[in-house]
Amino acid sequence: MSQIRKIVIPVAGHGTRVLPATKSIPKEMLPVVDKPLIDYVVAEALEAGIEHVIFVTGRGKSALEDYFDHAFELEAGLQAKNKTDILTEVRQPIRPPGSLCYTRQQSPAGLGHAIWCAREIVGNEPFAISLPDVIIRGTPGCLKEMVDQYKVCNGNIVAVEEVPREEVNKYGIIAPKSTDSDLMEMTGMVEKPTVEDAPSNFSITGRYILQPEIFSLLEKTEKGAGNEIQLTDAMAELMKAQSFFAYRFSGESHDCGSKLGWLKANMAFAKDRSEFTEDVAAYAKELFSI
Repeated sequence: MSQIRKIVIPVAGHGTRVLPATKSIPKEMLPVVDKPLIDYVVAEALEAGIEHVIFVTGRGKSALEDYFDHAFELEAGLQAKNKTDILTEVRQPIRPPGSLCYTRQQSPAGLGHAIWCAREIVGNEPFAISLPDVIIRGTPGCLKEMVDQYKVCNGNIVAVEEVPREEVNKYGIIAPKSTDSDLMEMTGMVEKPTVEDAPSNFSITGRYILQPEIFSLLEKTEKGAGNEIQLTDAMAELMKAQSFFAYRFSGESHDCGSKLGWLKANMAFAKDRSEFTEDVAAYAKELFSI
């Protein structure tokens, strides 16, 4: 059994659902409390034992690259003023040399194409994928739970959570063989089915562990929904040859690719911070009191 050492994080998107904020800042750098989205995603990966983070970037993403590097003038200024606590926080995202890398997706050809762009860096080993729009509250983190489950099933895994039955048409929905445990073998998946046709109410959240054979399938996958190369189309092909599992993780996801989702995430993660909990609760009560 191979260890999950690498993760691919596609960050080339324009963040159109949260414009105009993302006109001048990458969506992955939108702050939730006092850290950008991408910080939460990378921290979750590191907790899971990931050793190498691969960003698939596009134009205008230099702020993301700078975030994980030293800011020498800022650090020197904080050091001179003896602001050691803040200095420690500023240096926290910096990773050892060689543990982060970047590759370009030159055209917006879809999520499947973005993952395919990382094929030479991933190589012939299983790997994880995290979508940076989604941050997940919970201890342990979602990816840590998935890596632990991978040691049990040694197959492809997607993270899922239950959604209201009447909202299944908004999500990719899995078809499970059984729902008796949190790790469920899958028989298929459907993108945005009608309520009547949905095989379950388990929606695919933005976390995956996939085998490297997905890359050869992505190379042959034709454009699908949105005239883009879809990861789910290649996964459906891979499912014909390999086992696929869905894992019902214990945390709570927040889709920060939408304005409302981002606002909710800020409230939820602020609530988790002891220095903000009481003030945030008091202000929310005052603001929304009728």
